[in-house]
Amino acid sequence: MNTEYNKITDLNGALEKLNNAVDMVNDLAIPEDIPHGDMPGDKIEIGESHIAKARTIFPLLVEELRQVMTANPYNRAVVAVCGGSGVGKSEIASLLSYMLESAGIGSYTMSGDNYPHRIPMYNDAERLHTFRKCGIRGMVDAGVMTPENVQKIRELQEAEDDANKAHLDTDTWFRSYFEAGAKGLNDYLGTPNETDFAEVDQIMKAFKDGADSLYFKRMGRDEASLWYDKIDLTDKNVLIVEWTHGNSDYMSQVDVPILLNSTPQETLEHRRSRNRDGKLDSPFTTLVLELEQQKLVDQAHKARIIISKAGDIISFDEFQKLMK
Repeated sequence: MNTEYNKITDLNGALEKLNNAVDMVNDLAIPEDIPHGDMPGDKIEIGESHIAKARTIFPLLVEELRQVMTANPYNRAVVAVCGGSGVGKSEIASLLSYMLESAGIGSYTMSGDNYPHRIPMYNDAERLHTFRKCGIRGMVDAGVMTPENVQKIRELQEAEDDANKAHLDTDTWFRSYFEAGAKGLNDYLGTPNETDFAEVDQIMKAFKDGADSLYFKRMGRDEASLWYDKIDLTDKNVLIVEWTHGNSDYMSQVDVPILLNSTPQETLEHRRSRNRDGKLDSPFTTLVLELEQQKLVDQAHKARIIISKAGDIISFDEFQKLMK
């Protein structure tokens, strides 16, 4: 009886905080340095556009949380902030979490980038190897594996230009290499071959099942930067996951997917401004961004909230028109 009474009391308290959250956050001052996600070494640069988007999203998020938390025995919910690489997921997820915390609704932000099977350097190498391995096989299957073409592909690979679509217009045989390579790469990106979605889903489920604490993975950019931190979750109602693949079909525990929309060109510009990776202008990086973008488009119908690059809330129909 006491346990049931405590659940009802907690729910009433959580709903009351949600009712007051929007008004409280409207006039909330955002400090320059706020807590952010748990990706080691990740730096976030919050600008006025991020703050404006977070303020636009927040009232809609509160309404979504009201429904989800009411239905959960522990008044908990999982939110995913997803979008292309460099679109501002880290910044906006951090802002939403800060706003919830400021309104008295406990929130923790985790980064999905901690859960690939390989550290970034090795994952980047695996992506490129997958593209090239499948491309070469495509040449064999198409019957164009001649010594001349092999030499040409080798030269393109050495120049890191073998994912350049421009060669489709000059070498007819190149299509077999590029298309087979792109398909193989697409079958790797954002799949269990690349990322441990099962572990992420398990964490989300344990959170919604009332876990008082959980171990969260930390993955840096070198072999020695891999560990787990035990996080106290006793006062947390919301788990926010910021991740390109936060709306993936390989996960079942996300309650409120939020899509930050952008084009591959906008994504590339943002990555360049952050100087996050080397060789940002390479044809291979461009291909990866295009394939990831298509996955986001394919999953967009599940998003509960979609916000455009300009900062407007849009419907799925409007999103489809925009992406055409």
